[in-house]
Amino acid sequence: MTGKLIVITGIDGSGKTVQTKLLYERLMKEGYPAVITDFPQYGKTFFADMVTKYLTGEFGSADSVSPYLASLLYAGDRWECKEQINTWLREDKIIISNRYVCDNMAHQGGKISSSPEKEKFFQWLDKLEHGIFAVPRSNLNILLYVPAEIAYQLIEKKEQRAYLAGEKKDIHEEDINHLRYAQQTFLEIAKGKRDWITIDCTEDGKMLSEQAIADKVWCVVEGIL
Repeated sequence: MTGKLIVITGIDGSGKTVQTKLLYERLMKEGYPAVITDFPQYGKTFFADMVTKYLTGEFGSADSVSPYLASLLYAGDRWECKEQINTWLREDKIIISNRYVCDNMAHQGGKISSSPEKEKFFQWLDKLEHGIFAVPRSNLNILLYVPAEIAYQLIEKKEQRAYLAGEKKDIHEEDINHLRYAQQTFLEIAKGKRDWITIDCTEDGKMLSEQAIADKVWCVVEGIL
């Protein structure tokens, strides 16, 4: 067996944290050496602290901050974790990452309306993350698809989070249009790519149970182990 990097991704409110945990537990139960990583690494790295400042609005609204500048903060956070990820891969670990490079592409790329400019941004970001910072590429990206309107309602139910100093929403989560644009960009990125799987987490306009979604995720992951 060789190490694998599996990313659980999707817009805010799509259930990434829960599904990351459930997948980890399933892998361990099946006897696979699994580990979890979570980006941004709030409170653990220099760049994650800068991401916190961005998400709490210290640099302005999400739309007012250049996608190029904002993405540097997220990419820097992964760079600070690069050696740990590479070590795990050399040790043949199965890494489940809650968010990764693709989240930078979707949330920041979603700010760009022009298709040519968005593609230019994607190429720049790929060079930044995988070329300059040399973080490893993922083996599989699992997109948890939840309509933005449902995700926005689920965000309302979240508890207060430490990195927001008691607030419930960051500047991405409080803007449903940001969620819509990020969602559309996720779908654009995933379309037709072999290392992407999109899982619909709803049925008849309602969220599936956490376990039902976890079973779908497992069916996908089992195929690359």
